[in-house]
Amino acid sequence: MTSSNEATGSADLTGDLTFADLQIHPAVLQAVGDVGYESPSPIQAATIPAMLAGSDVVGLAQTGTGKTAAFAIPILSKIDTASRNTQALVLAPTRELALQVAEAFSRYGAHLDVHVLPVYGGSSYGPQLAGLRRGAQVVVGTPGRVIDHLEKGSLDLSRLDYLVLDEADEMLQMGFAEDVERILSDTPEYKQVALFSATMPPGIRKITTKYLHDPVEVTVKAKTQTAENITQRYVQVAGPRKMDALTRLLEVEPFEAMIVFVRTKQATEEVAEKLRARGFSAAAINGDIPQAVRERTIGALKDGSIDILIATDVAARGLDVERISHVLNYDIPHDPESYVHRIGRTGRAGRSGTALLFVTPRERHLLNSIERVTRQKLVESELPSVDDVNEKRVAKFRDSITSALSSPGIDLFRRLIEGYERDHDVPMADIAAALALQSRDGEEFLMTEPPPDTRRERKERPAREDRPPRERRGDLATYRISVGKRHKVAPGAIVGAIANEGGLHRSDFGHISIRLDYSLVELPADLSGKTLKALEHTRIQGQLINLQPDRGPKPHRGKTKSK
Repeated sequence: MTSSNEATGSADLTGDLTFADLQIHPAVLQAVGDVGYESPSPIQAATIPAMLAGSDVVGLAQTGTGKTAAFAIPILSKIDTASRNTQALVLAPTRELALQVAEAFSRYGAHLDVHVLPVYGGSSYGPQLAGLRRGAQVVVGTPGRVIDHLEKGSLDLSRLDYLVLDEADEMLQMGFAEDVERILSDTPEYKQVALFSATMPPGIRKITTKYLHDPVEVTVKAKTQTAENITQRYVQVAGPRKMDALTRLLEVEPFEAMIVFVRTKQATEEVAEKLRARGFSAAAINGDIPQAVRERTIGALKDGSIDILIATDVAARGLDVERISHVLNYDIPHDPESYVHRIGRTGRAGRSGTALLFVTPRERHLLNSIERVTRQKLVESELPSVDDVNEKRVAKFRDSITSALSSPGIDLFRRLIEGYERDHDVPMADIAAALALQSRDGEEFLMTEPPPDTRRERKERPAREDRPPRERRGDLATYRISVGKRHKVAPGAIVGAIANEGGLHRSDFGHISIRLDYSLVELPADLSGKTLKALEHTRIQGQLINLQPDRGPKPHRGKTKSK
């Protein structure tokens, strides 16, 4: 792509620049201040003025450079809040990114009368249709679901002023190239377009040449680094085993105070409640908690009344408690920048800190992204074993006995125990064991190994020449979809559409065989009713896929001669 307008993001581009210098809308400036931002990042300093001036923009930037704010702030500054028409559309490759971008728009538009609606596959149409009927000035969505709403007539883009393609290279890699072009063809010719991509493959270059007018090109490399006094480790753990893994770490890992980061407000309450049920002093903070309660909770963390805080990114912003020795990422953040902010809650005032990260097998790519952006390799750590946990429990039990022996009220209980021993002729050791059992209130004292996980575990693939002949995975079944070679469909388009609409991951797919009029796709045999329902309206190349379990080859029907 050739362009006369170029801006290269670097540290000296921002200098002493503040958001107040960028001429953004006062209400947006207030919201930016509310979340604690003062100086724009390089991509924000280059992109915001260009978009405010009406230019199209191509941003070449890795995740973690602050690109979401770079396009959200100028769009919100220019949007017509008096109109309920959809004026801005942001396309994102995954529902997680769509939700993240929608949350950012809501955060920066907190003081504006602006409605932001995420639309993505794998969720009910009802709330999305209701939101579109009410009027959403900003729609953030995945390509498949956006096309669905366009074909239903529920999404009207005729008044669109701003279009953003976020992580465009990822969208193309997932097979959404034709979907993106289909959406672009439904938008007005005169609109402002911003495209953000980590790389510039030919497919992206084609889109920029065809749909962008004399764009400003902004190139920024992430410079995010983490503090050297923070030790960073990760633990690979299956999603359903996270609570067990967290319990083991809390029992064995020596820590003073810990923040456990999760993605959602609901998860803060759920994790805190489960930890309290296991005997840990834990509390939750999230955006719905009143300020007075938040302050009391943080005060309790400071004075040692609680040791574990379960928080979301937004709720923990600006939190500075010296005794936090550990940060644990229960849910891995999708944005490396968030990871850096999270672990910055420990290692304060020159002290050392520890950052732990749970990674499910499906999230390895997010770990790689964090390591690439932070330019730091995380060390894999093994979970404490059942024996490690039990050894710790026994040691704590013995220490509690030693501590209780010096308590002032022990004489009264000694007399009661001696009397019981005399009256019932029971050995003192049996009485002590019974009292210890009573104190457990029915809870098991020693941990036991959980039942084996029968689901398939991902293993590192051998080199191609060393691989054995392909075997069918036992957890997969073959499904038939009504698109094939005749519809010019590619495997990437099949994976992208089904994964996004059905909430599946690429690792859920087995072999894909594309035939003339249909394709066979291996997917989990136990697809839930919710997933099947979500896939009912899924289209590829505009064609309903009509996903059905494969019943084998259909009987051949010979042609009947006409009489």
